[in-house]
Amino acid sequence: MTAVVVVGAGPRATGLLERLAANAPELLPEQSLTVHLVDPHPPGAGRVWRADQSRLLWMNSMAEDVTMFLDSTVDCDGPVLGGPSLAEWARDARDRERAGLPGPLDDLPPDVAAEVRALHGRSFPSRRAQHAYLAWVHQRVLDRLPGNITVRWHRAAAVGLDDLADGRQRVRLDDDGSLTADVVVLALGHTDADPAGEHARLGRHARAVGAHHVPPGYTDAVDLARLRPGEDVVMRGFGLAFVDLMVLLTEGRGGRYRTEPDGTLTYLPSGAEPVLHVGSRRGVPYRAKPGYGLRGPRPRFPEFFGPHQIDALPAGADFRADVLPLIEKELGWGYYHELFHGHPRRVALPWREFAARFAADDPAVVAEAVPHPADRLDLAALDRPMTGVRCADAEELQDWVRGHITADLARRADPQHSADLGAFFALLSVYGQLGRLLRSGKLSARSQVEDLDGWWFGFFNYYASGPPPERLRQLLALSRAGVVRFLGAELRVTPDEDGFVATSASAPHRVHTRTLVEAQLPHPSLRGTRNPLLRALHRDGAVLEEELPGARRTGRLVVSDDAEVVDATGRPHPRRYALGVHTSARSGAAFARPHTNAAPFRLNDAIARRILRTLAANTAHQRCGAAAG
Repeated sequence: MTAVVVVGAGPRATGLLERLAANAPELLPEQSLTVHLVDPHPPGAGRVWRADQSRLLWMNSMAEDVTMFLDSTVDCDGPVLGGPSLAEWARDARDRERAGLPGPLDDLPPDVAAEVRALHGRSFPSRRAQHAYLAWVHQRVLDRLPGNITVRWHRAAAVGLDDLADGRQRVRLDDDGSLTADVVVLALGHTDADPAGEHARLGRHARAVGAHHVPPGYTDAVDLARLRPGEDVVMRGFGLAFVDLMVLLTEGRGGRYRTEPDGTLTYLPSGAEPVLHVGSRRGVPYRAKPGYGLRGPRPRFPEFFGPHQIDALPAGADFRADVLPLIEKELGWGYYHELFHGHPRRVALPWREFAARFAADDPAVVAEAVPHPADRLDLAALDRPMTGVRCADAEELQDWVRGHITADLARRADPQHSADLGAFFALLSVYGQLGRLLRSGKLSARSQVEDLDGWWFGFFNYYASGPPPERLRQLLALSRAGVVRFLGAELRVTPDEDGFVATSASAPHRVHTRTLVEAQLPHPSLRGTRNPLLRALHRDGAVLEEELPGARRTGRLVVSDDAEVVDATGRPHPRRYALGVHTSARSGAAFARPHTNAAPFRLNDAIARRILRTLAANTAHQRCGAAAG
């Protein structure tokens, strides 16, 4: 019997399984296939989206922006079967309940069912609600499997992977069992890693002086019990990891919010909270998610950063000199397209003329066409809003950051600024083209590590993957209550005799702490991975850590253009594949916005078809061998 083992049973595995099932009638119509899912967490949601986590933790995406299903925009060879977004699923679940029909709400915990009943397109669901959607998607895939495909879940962790004499693969499990497969797919999602570099040095210092250092980690793996009430805690990082930790250390410790008559929030402490001193390179939190839609038609993407432009890049291209101008032009295209079409009274030229001159790189066209400077896109100011800001003291800094957050919330709630959403959609298009850029091999090693992996992905997350606006309203309330204190930009943490000292470029004050929390996710690391399978494969030379010229290591698992796992000799393994953020393909999240030709969906389809062709060829070869014998 033909078999595939997928290590990891989260949403990435579900997406691949859906594509295997969709393509099997064409490519493997008769051969029996068993797909084994190996994961200690229940299939569908995986570790990150599991049900047993705090109800206080939310997604940073609106329900209408989350889907697990391909649609007509996805450029792929397999059939597009479609399916509901998270918002559509919630609506359908409510409709079934009102009609007295069995449905998803029947099996949910009461609080999650209540949330799903109230969910609408612009809601920011809890992670437990996302778990319910992902579990439903997985079950739907199982219910619609072709008759020749069987799926089995093994509640275990994979700890080893071996080649057998006939080319098949043996996957060893931590329960002393094993599975034999024709093809193995690593769909591991986010993996933990041991601290390295500066984080390792700070950890050693903390242990030596009796202080406490919390290295980068996922929220569920961070031990917060040692953070004492009233203790001054420095948190380095102002993104989504910080937001999660902020929630768990405030509401999660019994605090609550009161809405005032003017709509602002007041935080009522429980007394169990530490004092959180937070800073980062930018010194401000990620931008809030927009609360409006486009007022004009959606722009066409890509326009200036697509296959043609990427293919024309020179070898050894510098990201900032050669690539960033194309990206900035694409963002400008999205921004001004919406400004001209959604707010025509604020521009001074016809769109057709502006578009032609913009495409021709006319340096004067923006100033001529957009009279008010506040209506112009300034990416440098967006990226580093505290550049040049130097406050007299800590209190002035608190006021400055609160003013910045208040202005961001107002801008992201006001449809008059919907041009920002045009730039947002352009960013999504750029993200979708980065795989082609990386596969081209044209980007210099330094640029790939420092500019692309370092700066650009950080800017993308800052601008496009920020928190729900309500989280920033809560942050303001916590700041006014003195539970959160802002440290500013260019945060620097240095060891001292019994802990750490935090300083920034934004104000002259210093904060001493005995507890430093790295409020960020761990970087990929094959050398330091805590995943037992990856650790074993790396030790045996069966996987290769991405290393660019100049000994620049990224920590990612190297895969071929076809997602085949590459070993230490540089040879792609024809029966081993890897998908996900830990690979050199940098293929992004397992789910996506509807109608965006999402790169992970395209990759899932391509790899599923490749696997099915491999299985069909192996079967034909075996039959020929049997006939010859």
